[in-house]
Amino acid sequence: MVNQHEVYELFRRHLRLCAAQEGETVVVLSQGRRHARRAETFLYAARSLGCQAYHLVLPEPLPESGNWTVGASELARTPEAVEALKRADLLIDCVFLLFSPEQFAVQAAGTRVLTAVEPVDLLARLFPTGEHRERVEAGAELLAKAGTMRITGPHGTDVTYRLGVYPTVSEYGYTDQAGRWDHWPAAFVFTGAADDGVDGKIVLGPGDVLLPQNVYVTTPVEYTIEKGFITDIRGGHDAELIKSYMESFDDPRGYGMSHVGWGIDERAHWHGLREPSFPGGMGMELRSVYGNVMFSTGPNNELGGPNDTACHLDVPMRGCSLFLDDEPIVLDGDIVVDAMKPAKARR
Repeated sequence: MVNQHEVYELFRRHLRLCAAQEGETVVVLSQGRRHARRAETFLYAARSLGCQAYHLVLPEPLPESGNWTVGASELARTPEAVEALKRADLLIDCVFLLFSPEQFAVQAAGTRVLTAVEPVDLLARLFPTGEHRERVEAGAELLAKAGTMRITGPHGTDVTYRLGVYPTVSEYGYTDQAGRWDHWPAAFVFTGAADDGVDGKIVLGPGDVLLPQNVYVTTPVEYTIEKGFITDIRGGHDAELIKSYMESFDDPRGYGMSHVGWGIDERAHWHGLREPSFPGGMGMELRSVYGNVMFSTGPNNELGGPNDTACHLDVPMRGCSLFLDDEPIVLDGDIVVDAMKPAKARR
C-alpha cells in the first residue's frame, strides 16, 4: 500500500517527466466522485512545481446503456470545458477520453494529455523509465518502416496485417511533447492496418484476456477475418460472450479490426487483472506485458481512421510470434530484437 505522501512524491516525479514547469497550466479532469483524492494530489504536486493548476469535474453520465463504450465523453455536453482544456499545457485525464473527438481537439491545440486511471500501486510499480522509453521507441521505429505484420500463435492463429496507411504510436507512460497523448503505466507499441488489410485467422486460448470484460479466456475462440472485418466467431462460452457483447451495439463497424502491437515491460504481470474496469483500472498492465501480442477490434479513429464505433475490444495474447516484413520481432512470447530487450538480457 502506498501512503499519501508517497503518492504526492510519485505524482511530482511523474509531472517532471511530463515537463511540467513553472508558469505552465495543468488541468486535472475527473468525473463525479471517482479519483477525487488522486486529482487533489496531482494539483498539489503541480503547484509545488510552480504550475497554475485546477481541477475540472464532470458529472456522472446519465444511464443510457449497459455497454462500456469508448469515445463517448461528458465533455461533448460542455464545449466551454473543451475550450478551457485547449488552453492548458498539460491535461491529466482521470476519466479516459481516448477515442473521443474532444480529446483529439485538445491534442490538436497542443495540449499534452496523460491518462492516469490505473490503481496507484500499479502506477508506482510500473513507473516510467528512460530505458523503457528507448526500448518502446526502438520498437516503434521498426514498426513504422514495416509493410506487413504476420502473427502466429500456439492455438492456430495465422493472420496478416497490411501496414503503412496509419501512423505508429509509442506508449511509454508519460508525455513531454506538445499535442502528445500517453497512458501511465504503459510500455506498448502499436499501429493499424489498412481498412481492408487484415486477413486470416486468430485463435484465442486459455489465459488470453478479454478487455474491457476483464476476464481470462477459458475456452478456445476462433475469429475469421477477411478484408479487415471479422466474418465469423466460433467457440464455446467465451465466443458467445464476445458475440453477445458485439451484437449489443448493433453496429457492423464493431467487427472491424483496429490497432495491433506488442508489450515491452518485463515488470508487468500477466496475473495483474483487476475488477471492476473502473475505478480499479482498465488492464494497462496486461497490454504492456513483455512479449504479449495484442489485437483490437472496433474504432481506429485514434490513428486517423474513419471507424469511430463505440464497440471496442482489446485482446492481449500469450505465446504468440510476430513478424514484420517476415523478420521475427516476437517468437513464442519472447522479444528477439536486442534494442527492445532489458539491458541485462541483451547479447
